[in-house]
Amino acid sequence: MRWLPGLLALRHYEMAWLRHDLVAGLVLTTVLVPVGIAYAVASGLPAISGLYATIFGLLAYALFGPSRVLVLGPDSSLVALILGVVLPLSAGDPQRALALAGMMAVVSGALCVVAGSARLGFVTELLSKPIRYGYMNGIALTVLISQLPALFGFSVKGDGLQDKILAFGEAVLAGKTNWTALLLGAGTLAVIFWLKRSKRLPGVLIAVVGATVTVAALDLATRAGVSVLGSLPQGLPALAFPLITSDDIVPVLLGGLAVALVSFADTSVLSRVYAARAGAFVDPNQEMVGLGMANLAAGIFQGFPISASASRTPVAEAAGAKTQLAGIVGALAVAGLLMVAPSLLRNLPTATLAAVVIASAIALIEVKDLRRIYRIQRWEFWLSMVCMAGVAVLGAIEGIGLAIVIAVIEFLWDGWRPHFAVLGRVDGVKGYHDISRYPDARIIAGLVLFRWDAPLFFANAELFREHVLGAVAASPTPVRWLVVSAEPVTSVDVTAADVLEELDETLHAAGIELCFAEMKDPVKDKLKRFGLFSTLGEQRFFATLGQAVSSYLKATQVPWVDWEDRQDRSR
Repeated sequence: MRWLPGLLALRHYEMAWLRHDLVAGLVLTTVLVPVGIAYAVASGLPAISGLYATIFGLLAYALFGPSRVLVLGPDSSLVALILGVVLPLSAGDPQRALALAGMMAVVSGALCVVAGSARLGFVTELLSKPIRYGYMNGIALTVLISQLPALFGFSVKGDGLQDKILAFGEAVLAGKTNWTALLLGAGTLAVIFWLKRSKRLPGVLIAVVGATVTVAALDLATRAGVSVLGSLPQGLPALAFPLITSDDIVPVLLGGLAVALVSFADTSVLSRVYAARAGAFVDPNQEMVGLGMANLAAGIFQGFPISASASRTPVAEAAGAKTQLAGIVGALAVAGLLMVAPSLLRNLPTATLAAVVIASAIALIEVKDLRRIYRIQRWEFWLSMVCMAGVAVLGAIEGIGLAIVIAVIEFLWDGWRPHFAVLGRVDGVKGYHDISRYPDARIIAGLVLFRWDAPLFFANAELFREHVLGAVAASPTPVRWLVVSAEPVTSVDVTAADVLEELDETLHAAGIELCFAEMKDPVKDKLKRFGLFSTLGEQRFFATLGQAVSSYLKATQVPWVDWEDRQDRSR
């Protein structure tokens, strides 16, 4: 039952929730249909695949997902990733495009299930907030630019963002704009943004229905050349594992990995937000499994990758959804539409679909918090800008790869070039403190207290030695002991241990004892395995800095002195 939280929720279902879930599911349907179609078209796929992905993704998540109200489906954050794989490989063949996108869903789903089963739900936490903002802003910009031609009533060809921008500009200047289609698309955007804050009026539904009725009533498809969706295939899809060629394996695997990373990042954030509102806890590993199973189901039923939706989940919540039964009702209602009335949306203009996607892309753009980051940590702001440019210029998948590389570098940087300090005593302040921040600190003649604020490992070991020797050279008195305040040192690797041994030999040759204080027992255990603990001797390890200072004073009988006075005398 731990792996099937949907069944567990069913066992504790309260009949008082049923009416709320039924109503919420029907309300949710009004958004699921137009949005699912819009994201499918924007991803370069047949419109019907968006509804297939919606139906089977919701049903699978209802069984395997731990969140009570989260709604999964096609999402704007994945459009650029899917399009980046599908467009260059499919060569305009819709069935081949569908197979590629379906396999991306299978790959991302399998990765999520494996990662969740291995309890790797923490991996997306390695992407910092500025980096997440960067790639989401880049994806939003890419999606927005890709939908502008459809909004203006024509189509263009282009491999990269720059090519699409140039082709779009040339088409506009050449007079290819269909002003009727543009008016419909602009009207759709206006209605969506006007009703965005309304919890009772579904802006997307009202805009889509209004545009569809207008096109049908005025016969704009024939009279004004407005491109429309056309009739959808009737019925439900058969189970079919997507097949691709050997040449497609690498781009599909990379695309599936990028989808898994982005979709789980979005899903985990939304899941935590709604769990916190309900005063509950959602297991991130089970969330990853639920997302993975939803993508697997979407992929093998002629759909494409899906994610949690930041636009449809609030609709379900506002409509009173209590459990995932609301999602099941929505999925069944969409399936019923395909069985009974697949031609209902045949007059839906593609400019309106483009407007729906553009509205979602604009909602992805983060500006406010980036302004705050610019004020408080400017280098992280520019890091976000680099990620955004990477996604926009290199492409969505390559940009995600760049974001991951930058995230790893950012993660390592603090450990690679960490803060360090020489310590002294300050009157009225307990403990030992950085003498560069407290110029009136007192030190002991012949004693250097050196703090290293990071693990010791291969990338910073040589820097550690340089700074230790620099601290010895800068001492105003001949050094007899150097004590490393090792409380911040959480780990030592083989390279760092060898550097410590070489440093001890260098200091010993100069008549200086290398000692350690406040070193954690797991770090000591590593030094014992490396043989360094016995080489240095247990007597050189002290439980506290105070104990190390007392031992030095007892051995040398020297007084405390003022740091600035010593510096002046040394000059």
